[in-house]
Amino acid sequence: MWVSATLRTDATHVEALSDALLETGGALSVSVEDALAGTALETPQFGEPGLPGSAVAPLWNESRVIALFEPATDLAERIARAAEKAGFAAPPEVTFSEIAEQDWVRLTQAQFDPIRITDRLWIVPSWHVAPEPGAVNLVLDPGLAFGTGSHPTTFLCLCWLAEILQDSHHRPLDLLDYGCGSGILAIAAARLGAARVLGVDIDSNALTVARDNAVINEVTLELRHSGEAIEEQFDLVVANILTNPLCVLAPLLCGRVRPGGRLALSGVLESQAAQVITAYAPWLPLHVGATHDGWVRLEGKKSPC
Repeated sequence: MWVSATLRTDATHVEALSDALLETGGALSVSVEDALAGTALETPQFGEPGLPGSAVAPLWNESRVIALFEPATDLAERIARAAEKAGFAAPPEVTFSEIAEQDWVRLTQAQFDPIRITDRLWIVPSWHVAPEPGAVNLVLDPGLAFGTGSHPTTFLCLCWLAEILQDSHHRPLDLLDYGCGSGILAIAAARLGAARVLGVDIDSNALTVARDNAVINEVTLELRHSGEAIEEQFDLVVANILTNPLCVLAPLLCGRVRPGGRLALSGVLESQAAQVITAYAPWLPLHVGATHDGWVRLEGKKSPC
């Protein structure tokens, strides 16, 4: 059994209170959440790349600090001392709750089953046996980078790759995965027969995750930070990001599609499809290729000449 203590404070006291709860209060761990999460006043911590205000935001002005403790009779006193050390004139109000002992690893793993993308393509967490041994089974565990196959936008892109790359008679195709995250799309393309795959991301940690996942799946990926120039053109370009960054990236992504090549975009809600189609119109005509749970996949093919 563990005890969770929840306190509300403002951005100016969050770091000092968190440190004091760990050092003076004896907390085992401390986490910080937006106290207004789920309301109209919820504040995002990160903007979208390429847009004004995309820098890291300060901590939430109304924050919820959650500290985990071993059961003890003096928790209130210890928290009061921590609050005093953090500069509080009076201890903030504290809510205590008990947390039962659980096998958190097993509990987490139980939430992730193998995912069927097509008959030919499955996503299989490492703790599962592949349901279809003869299929292309990507080994992928939940982690720090986006992309496990469960989100509709990832699913839409994987279906596109399986469809485009299923014909073994065409010449080998190369692919750019812009915003590669965990590397799931890039790895799928490699496993499905793409000749060369380049994964690009703005987050260096994501590139590390993608590299590790590539090793696990025994494929070779080229990985590059988005700050580095991309001069090459590709038969296939896929980007599963968000609507606003996709609009900003229109000239870059269209410029990476070679004549006769194909572009697929996701991370776009059905209500946002027209906005993205309009943004890409000067370079490449797009249409809705598929929809899933309110999300769309936009597709286009560049003229051969």
